[in-house]
Order: sequence, then structure tokens, then C-alpha cells
Amino acid sequence: MSRSSRPAILFFNINGTGLGHLSTCLAYAHRLREHARPVFFSLASAVEKIHEMGFEADYLVSPAWSRAANWHWNRQLSRRLGLLLERIRPRVLVFDGTWPFRGLLHAAAAHGVPRIVWSNLLLYKQGVRPVPVDEIHFDLVIRLGEIGDSFAIERNERPGRRVRVPPVTLLRDDELLARDEARAALGLDRDGRYALFSLGPGNLKDISGIGRGLIDEFRAHGFTVVWTRAPITVRDVPLPDDVVPIVAYPLVRYMRAFDVFVGAAGYNTCCEVLQTRVPTLFVPNTLVVDDQTKRAQRVAESVPSVISSCETAAERARAVARLLERMGVGSAEPRPSRPPLSEPFDLSGAERAAEEIRALLG
Repeated sequence: MSRSSRPAILFFNINGTGLGHLSTCLAYAHRLREHARPVFFSLASAVEKIHEMGFEADYLVSPAWSRAANWHWNRQLSRRLGLLLERIRPRVLVFDGTWPFRGLLHAAAAHGVPRIVWSNLLLYKQGVRPVPVDEIHFDLVIRLGEIGDSFAIERNERPGRRVRVPPVTLLRDDELLARDEARAALGLDRDGRYALFSLGPGNLKDISGIGRGLIDEFRAHGFTVVWTRAPITVRDVPLPDDVVPIVAYPLVRYMRAFDVFVGAAGYNTCCEVLQTRVPTLFVPNTLVVDDQTKRAQRVAESVPSVISSCETAAERARAVARLLERMGVGSAEPRPSRPPLSEPFDLSGAERAAEEIRALLG
């Protein structure tokens, strides 16, 4: 751990089905790096991505990957987190995840963390039961707004102050590479026709069949497929020889290099599609608790997009054909154009959340 005169903020991200929770914490830390010393306690194994963004990090295996029973894992969490709290003495602890763990709350109380923040999504499926953790335990609750949401104070009293922020993006617009610059960085042909696939790590849902079927469809329309290998995947999808594999994080930095994007409809992905305006085939993951289909439908109102489960060959063929039709191109066109947004959206969620967190530094 490095020494710093700036006040420490500890970011605690859970391990989801992808890197969404980690990316949200990185978005906050990225905006706060000039004012504080961000340190990470991550349950996602891609700790090297935190280091590459310039932050310190410690790792603990998530309960989903641990062999320990829930009670024992929470005891381990409390001890490990307590050691880090003793070392860095954070002014603020920011937890991003669905369920604040007992071990987290116990360690924070035992070590006298002055301020605690809970960051979480808004858009869950109907029927998902609420988490039985009282928001009064937190000085600030940040609710991640969806497409079209603006900043709002939902409850002003502390503790338990609750705000809704606009969509959160990891990078600012001026940090994204333009089309030709991104292609040069990835070693892609400037005049090629490329489809970027990012269907997730496949740890929760097997994406190999859908992925191979969609590769065939896009190749038939003259696209070269570029496949993103997720940093936290436990098994790689076998790829045809003419598919280009890449490992790139943050992926949004390079997305404008591509004519088409194919991905799930997680929170961060949808925000990045809106930010980059790349025409997209959404393949929502139905095994997660957030409503990815509804979120993708909101994006499709502003960016040429098609939403499909793509489970069968017929569904995949229809989805690709509809997307190309929405883009207004035929199979012989060299590349689609970037349509303007139908209306400007507020994507300042990371900035607004960082302002709220910074106010807690006192």
C-alpha cells in the first residue's frame, strides 16, 4: 500500500456475472482520484484491471466461488476487510452490490469507519424480493438511474440520504478513441467491416452456442468478427480461426472502432452503447435479477438496436437481418453510419455520485 496525504476512500465491489460492479466503482474512483486516495477491496478476480487504472487493490474470493458456508465466509470477510481498514483508515467506505454483507457491516462498525455508502441498481425484475437491510445503516445510498433518468434527491436526511443519479459511464467522452484511432490501436484494417462480440464471461450462462451461431450470421453478411475475452471468464469459448480474439478493458474506449456491437444488456454495457452510439444486437441474460430486456428496450429508442434471445438459428437470422435493416445498410455496404441521438441524454452519473461521495469527506 502506498502512502498518501489525501483522504482514503475504500471501494468494495461484489463479483457479479460480469464486471459491472467493478466498473461502477472504478467510474466513481476515476472522478475522485484528484481529491482522494481510492483503494479497492474486490470480490471480482480481475484485480489487475484495477491496477491498470492506477489504483491499489486487495482481493477476496466471492461467496459464489468459495467452498465456505455463508456464516464462515462472512467471518473471513470481516477479518480480511478489518485488516485493510486498519491499514488505510478510510474516511468513506463505498459498497457497490445488491446485498450488503453482514461481514462488511460488522467490520465497518468494529473499526469505526466514519461514513458508509451503498451503491446499487434500480431496475430489477418484478417479483424480486427486497433486500432486508435498512438503509439507515448508510450515510448515503446511491441508486443507479437508467436511460433517461436525471439526478434527484429521494431522501435528504442523514443517515440514509438517498439520491438517484443519471446513467454511470466509466470513461468520459473525451477519453474514448475515434473510429480510425481505435482501429489502429487494435491493429484492425481501417476499411474493414467489423462486428464486436461481448456476450459476457459465460460463467452463469453458456454462451458458446449462441455465440457460434451469431458468428456465422455476421460472417455471411461480410463482417469480420472480433470476440472479447472477459478477464474473469473461467472457460474460453472455442473460436473459428478467422475470428479475432481481444482482451480490452475498458472496452468502451475502443467501441467506436466497430460497425456493430453484439452483447448482453447489463447496466454498464447499455450505458456504453448509448455513449458510443454503435448499432447493437442485444442478447439479454435472463438468469440475472436485473431486467435486461426492459433496459435494452430503452436504449433501442435512441440507438439502432435489436433485442433477441438468439436461442435458435431462426431467431439469430431474423435478429441480424432486422439490425442491418435498422442501420439502413445492405450486405455490400462498407460500413454503417453513426446516427445522431434522437434526444440528448444525461450521462453524468459518475460525476454526480462522486460529488456526493466527496461531500462525505468532510
